[in-house]
Amino acid sequence: MADLKKKSPENIEHIISSIQGKLQMINAAAMKPESFTESSYEDLLEIYEMVMSKDRFSPREMQAIVEELGNLKK
Repeated sequence: MADLKKKSPENIEHIISSIQGKLQMINAAAMKPESFTESSYEDLLEIYEMVMSKDRFSPREMQAIVEELGNLKK
């Protein structure tokens, strides 16, 4: 597994693809890893850790996660 403590484009890609997979995002193209910068890395990592820690998400939670990711895009 990647060392997610390090800010890097590769880790951003891992975080985004993991979130997409866990949430089974249909419109994955809307969340391209290159849309995020290292300046938002801590926030991305926080979302990633929360998403990975849960088994299920309500529609409202999923919407909030997607909105938050949208807010972090450059």
